[in-house]
Amino acid sequence: MKQIALYGKGGIGKSTTSANISAALSDTGLAVLQIGCDPKRDSTRMLMHGRLIPTVMDQVRERGDREIATEDIVFSGYGGVRCVEAGGPEPGVGCAGRGIIATFQILERLGALSGDVIVYDVLGDVVCGGFAMPMREGYAQEVYLVTSGELMSLYAANNICKAIKRLSGRSRGICRLGGVIGNGKGLDQEEELVSRFAERIGSSLIFFVPRSTVVQKAELHKKTVIEYAPSSAQASVYRKLAENILANKRMDIPEPLEVEELEELAYEFIKD
Repeated sequence: MKQIALYGKGGIGKSTTSANISAALSDTGLAVLQIGCDPKRDSTRMLMHGRLIPTVMDQVRERGDREIATEDIVFSGYGGVRCVEAGGPEPGVGCAGRGIIATFQILERLGALSGDVIVYDVLGDVVCGGFAMPMREGYAQEVYLVTSGELMSLYAANNICKAIKRLSGRSRGICRLGGVIGNGKGLDQEEELVSRFAERIGSSLIFFVPRSTVVQKAELHKKTVIEYAPSSAQASVYRKLAENILANKRMDIPEPLEVEELEELAYEFIKD
């Protein structure tokens, strides 16, 4: 079983990328489980045709964790992708990271952490122990950083590298960086910048996803690109990304950059 986790700055496109990876993998006949680890519970929405499924934490509050059955929290989406949303506490109350911890414990008890591929879509705040749990406890065997060429996105990715390096030596399993996924914002020389960043941290660019209006159109129709426009160039991009992740054997312990090094790297690609 291949277990991958996508981390990155909030709003960088992790959920869109995760859902299209899951859809592409399911089209090849693989059994895929996608777990949304964000209180917004929108990771699996496009796989579920716009439906916001009940979260694990909703069910815990309603039923108690011992009364939850698999069908209460695992739902079948596009291509048979099994979809789970961890959820979180009410806004302003409690720690959202604890929802992830509770979710994994319940899924393990139900025997639902299974399949050919598990995709964890994780909020990028690894300062919180709950959001770092997929790495710390060995669930996420492969971490992929999703970043654009924007400085704040690279800064967040670099911070996540620090967590991977710190946790790689003491997690229950093997926590390693599988590579960097570029999610384009249409900037000049953006692919080159993201590729250079990956190289500088001791990793590689798995694939660069160019900006495309097809993504927005698909989401307006409440579908992944893979389902909405299967013959489009963008669908081919997501299929190639999924193929590269599936075939990837390279796992690294990254070497994060100092802030000054990161800024110098970004400035190399800025045109006055």
